[in-house]
Amino acid sequence: MNQTSTALLEIRDLQVAYNKAPALHGIDLHIAQGEIVALIGANGAGKSTTLRAISGLLKPLSGAIEWEGKPITGWSAERIVAQGIAHCPEERHVWPSMTVKENLMLGGFLCRSSAEVETRIGMAFHRFPRLRERQKQLAGTLSGGEQQMLAIARALMSEPRLLLLDEPSLGLSPKMADEVFDVVREINAHGVTVMVVEQNIYNALSVASRAYVVETGRISRSADADSLLHDPELLNAYLGA
Repeated sequence: MNQTSTALLEIRDLQVAYNKAPALHGIDLHIAQGEIVALIGANGAGKSTTLRAISGLLKPLSGAIEWEGKPITGWSAERIVAQGIAHCPEERHVWPSMTVKENLMLGGFLCRSSAEVETRIGMAFHRFPRLRERQKQLAGTLSGGEQQMLAIARALMSEPRLLLLDEPSLGLSPKMADEVFDVVREINAHGVTVMVVEQNIYNALSVASRAYVVETGRISRSADADSLLHDPELLNAYLGA
């Protein structure tokens, strides 16, 4: 792949620290339009930090983040959302004391009119019928899987071209995790590029076309997902197989 001409998002030598403690030590990766790319690795490896830097929640120490060839390093989160990048965070972070519909309305903060907000909510309810049934219910009373669906639907309210998903199966039953990843496939089939962070490498590699392995703040390996899924060394390291 010619990264410079085809990359939707490209990261070069990204370095990030928390309170002067290094967290990323020069990350390099790219994602093309239409892909599902996974970041896999152990807890604390730097996967979520990478997503937070892309979405503007963390300011990098150095390095470059480019969106369609344009530098966006250090931009505010609001400005990055407006560019077409949405972040669905780890542990969902829905507003528990607000209804399902109110959560979705807040996700549509970039919409130019209330009519546009309602149109996008209608699209969310079409994609997630369970949310339509629970639209007046407080988000904090939903099941974990329903909260994850709401978090994804809220991120999609900005109509992103790139969706950053952080640990979407965290705390879910295997059946509900399968439902969530079916949703990821459906979203991607409708033109949304996806970067997914997952500690469960089987889930991640089953849905992705390519993957990067993150270890202690560095990319240690990258390959197509199928080859990694059948790599005994990787499976032994992360699944104990």
